[in-house]
Amino acid sequence: MLSQSSYAALVAHGIKPTVQRLAVMGYLLEHRCHPTADEIYTAMSRVLPTFSKATVYNTLSLLEENGAVVRILVDERRTCYDVHTAPHAHFYCHQCGRLHDVQAGDTLSLPAVGGLPEGSRVESVSLTYRGLCPECLARQQADSHATFANP
Repeated sequence: MLSQSSYAALVAHGIKPTVQRLAVMGYLLEHRCHPTADEIYTAMSRVLPTFSKATVYNTLSLLEENGAVVRILVDERRTCYDVHTAPHAHFYCHQCGRLHDVQAGDTLSLPAVGGLPEGSRVESVSLTYRGLCPECLARQQADSHATFANP
């Protein structure tokens, strides 16, 4: 079924299905954890030994150009990919590194931004909240309590 979903997703975005493209799209559909290109490459090279890193990057670029994925710039060293292309925000835990979707209902509306050059047209907005996820926050609080309990 996953290969059918991958095939349908590629065709819906006007992308010619190839074994490599089906594999990358399948991975993204199955692993909705916002993987990086390196994570995809590592997983795919186990299944398809002839898979190259360049193929992953080229495929991700093609998927992005055709609207099948969204590229998320977490920081200067980490770029993730998301098959959930409807407008939504993300929450990034700076301790564990996980990226979570933040649902905003049917539409994501942001306040108007002043100071844009006159005549500009905003085509996309990327909103990422940064902080600690519940698990990391609980761990941090437990560590803090343990430190005070055992001076």
